[in-house]
Amino acid sequence: MQVVKRYPDGVFCWVDLSTPDPEAAKAFYAGLFGWEVEDRPIDMGGVYSMLQIDGKHVAGLGEMQPEMKAQGVPAFWSSYVKHSDVDGIAAKMAAAGGGVMFPPMDVMDSGRMTIGTDPTGTLFGVWQPTGHIGAELVNMPNTLVWNELQTRQPAEAKAFYETVFDWTSAADENGYVTFAADGRTQAGMITMDENWGPEVPNNWSVYFMVEDVAAKANLAQELGGTVMVPPTQAGEMGTFAVIQDPQGGVFNVMSFKGPVDPPPGYEKA
Repeated sequence: MQVVKRYPDGVFCWVDLSTPDPEAAKAFYAGLFGWEVEDRPIDMGGVYSMLQIDGKHVAGLGEMQPEMKAQGVPAFWSSYVKHSDVDGIAAKMAAAGGGVMFPPMDVMDSGRMTIGTDPTGTLFGVWQPTGHIGAELVNMPNTLVWNELQTRQPAEAKAFYETVFDWTSAADENGYVTFAADGRTQAGMITMDENWGPEVPNNWSVYFMVEDVAAKANLAQELGGTVMVPPTQAGEMGTFAVIQDPQGGVFNVMSFKGPVDPPPGYEKA
């Protein structure tokens, strides 16, 4: 097992789910991915749940804010970029035309964070770790393997992330863009066209690696989820499906035809 010990600056390090029904969400994801759940009390009251494999963190889960629940907002996944200077990044976000939803704040003894938006309104987080580095297991079955920006304004978005995080980018023959941080390809961007419904906002979408996409899609349905896009070939890369959990959280599962990159900053356990 390759356990991540540190993340380079500019690399996605964590994802978490905000949901109106934490207990139902825990049951769904535990059933789907075999995740263990460790509930931790937080300063503001309530709990934040660490989702784990063999005691190693893979993702988080928390209850949605009451005002969002009252508005009927569905569950949603958030992605966090690691950086050793969250305050400096927040300033760069604002200067580059993005928004900062709240000033950088300390999260107990775990780290420091902010939540922001790019100029197209896409939400993302920035995490400066102290006690909590982020996901300890990635790029293996039932863990995070990819983060993808789905946007209708690719030029604005690309310029923003390149400016704020010093990402470099490359596009393939189909126009799919990959982002690299310090030489490590670690995220992608796809342009939403008329095939995407107007109800889908610009977003950072999360991909979890699985060994059998069709089996996971079937299991998700058995657990009360919805398969929004059935198992589909992703060129030469592999197969993916888009799934919605029972509370509305949307994510992707993907299997690969060949090996994936090793995790960043890992040690063998």
